[in-house]
Amino acid sequence: MKTRNQMVQFVLAGLLFTGVAFAQNEKTVNVGGAPMYPSKNIVQNAVNSKDHTTLVAAVKAAGLVDVLQTAGPFTVFAPTNAAFDKLPAGTVEYLLKPENLEKLQTVLKYHVVAGKFSAQDLMDMVKKGKGKAELKTVAGGALTVTQKGDKLMVSDSKGNVATITISNVFQSNGVIHVVDTVVLP
Repeated sequence: MKTRNQMVQFVLAGLLFTGVAFAQNEKTVNVGGAPMYPSKNIVQNAVNSKDHTTLVAAVKAAGLVDVLQTAGPFTVFAPTNAAFDKLPAGTVEYLLKPENLEKLQTVLKYHVVAGKFSAQDLMDMVKKGKGKAELKTVAGGALTVTQKGDKLMVSDSKGNVATITISNVFQSNGVIHVVDTVVLP
């Protein structure tokens, strides 16, 4: 019995070590002071970013956590807390009210595109589109991607322009590109 328990402990220790070693070998990108692991999904990573607490709170309030944990793949243009701070005073509070759930969901889904598009994919689409690429969001609207030097810009139909500040944050179910502005449907 003692030998069996020792063997079980040895196997469990080996599995734990292998998991830790795997996590340490992943190519991570730091966002908001935390490593983003490609083996984790969008939600599992986003909750650790200090720069995305407003976005995470909004996703939870909108009931979209389960959707963003599915296989996807998704491309998420993730606004930072500073991006939300640029909205007119009271906008975030207004959207977080239960009676505005549908509006909040629409705004958040406007930042999500079905498919996994790396920065290089987006650049290639812009080049092929002679300077711009149009992406259909899961909210049904369109985002326009352009390139200015080595920066990618994402524009909404209202004229808001977001710059991708951190690109290619790969996840198990897609990719996140951090943006400095909230785009609106």
